[in-house]
Amino acid sequence: MPHLFSLTIKNYRVLRNVTFQELRPLSVVLGPNGCGKSTLFDVIGFLGDCLTWGVRKALEPRGRLPEVRSRGEKGPLVIELKYRESSFGAPKDQQTPLVTYHLEIDDERGRPIVTREFLRWRRGQWGKPFNFLDITGGTGSVITGEEPEATDTRRPVMLADATMPAIATLGQLAENPRVASLLQFIRSWFLSYFIPDRARDLPAAGAKEHLSRTGHNLPNVAQYLAEEHPDILKEILNRIQKRIPNLESVTSERTIDNRLVLRFKDGPFQDPFLAQHVSDGTLKMLAYLVMLMDPEPPTFLCIEEPENGLHPKLMQVLVEELRSFTRGALSKSRRTAQVLVSSHSAYLVDALHADELWVMQRGRDGFAGVDRADRLQGIPEFIREGSTLGSLWFEDQFGKGNP
Repeated sequence: MPHLFSLTIKNYRVLRNVTFQELRPLSVVLGPNGCGKSTLFDVIGFLGDCLTWGVRKALEPRGRLPEVRSRGEKGPLVIELKYRESSFGAPKDQQTPLVTYHLEIDDERGRPIVTREFLRWRRGQWGKPFNFLDITGGTGSVITGEEPEATDTRRPVMLADATMPAIATLGQLAENPRVASLLQFIRSWFLSYFIPDRARDLPAAGAKEHLSRTGHNLPNVAQYLAEEHPDILKEILNRIQKRIPNLESVTSERTIDNRLVLRFKDGPFQDPFLAQHVSDGTLKMLAYLVMLMDPEPPTFLCIEEPENGLHPKLMQVLVEELRSFTRGALSKSRRTAQVLVSSHSAYLVDALHADELWVMQRGRDGFAGVDRADRLQGIPEFIREGSTLGSLWFEDQFGKGNP
């Protein structure tokens, strides 16, 4: 499955110019409030929205381009990602070429449009990189086929709507498999902003295959798993019971007005509890396991502050579950994936390797910067001496990431 190698963002609010280079299967972003962690997640959601509705509609709920563009800056908003279509950690002889996708958004007579867009790769070890998709202002060219070469014939492209990224249109055509692969990759990304109170809602009855961003359809997904994948639901309950003593079962039941309620059976009690009376931590653990054990999981999963409501001792368990997810060990499909997490928890940070931790902080100019922990001066030496990342963070050894 495809995986992200790097992500560069320019002129998106406090992210004036940041690059996450050499992302790992599991990457955790740490930093004080207001440092840009939520903005990073919003960029990922924004890219998906652009491919679904176009840049104008994606920008409107975010305050439009003047509000999204970094303060005092006049250049285009830029999102650039580098990725491989092969799975993370594939043997060298099975790795696909590194592909660069570059997207620029600016205004034209007060209207936001895609001003530049290209897909670039290099064929062969010594070949020169070239753009096999190159669009400026809605006009350009594309090289079709499974393995575009620089010498192949270019087909002209003229888009009717300059507010829609070209890959959203060209990725629908079978003659552009490389573009289609990127489109499918990005559209499979999933952002989780799980809100326990939303999971206590009573949604209309009906099975749903995947959890929503807020988790409001958790009863529907439980119904789907019970009907279509009872073995997965059983395994989810087995895992929860190891973390939450006495929890015997979770069922999704239809009410008289055709809505669904979650019921949790606690061992010592005869009657099950409604989700309204279950702790936030129990609902969160259930929701995360539902996401991680989805029969068709996302290729890139983003979770914001998963520690809220969970016992500190569960942080190590959660990190191990996330690592298992990236290896494809939790899903029937065995699909490998990447995970991006934001956190304020020293307990969660303690469970990480230094190359899995990214530290963000805003500089004196008000804009965010980011570094990976294993590249910070002195951190590898501290780790070799037995220090933990959480304690180093609290001791301010990172030199950033604290209020």
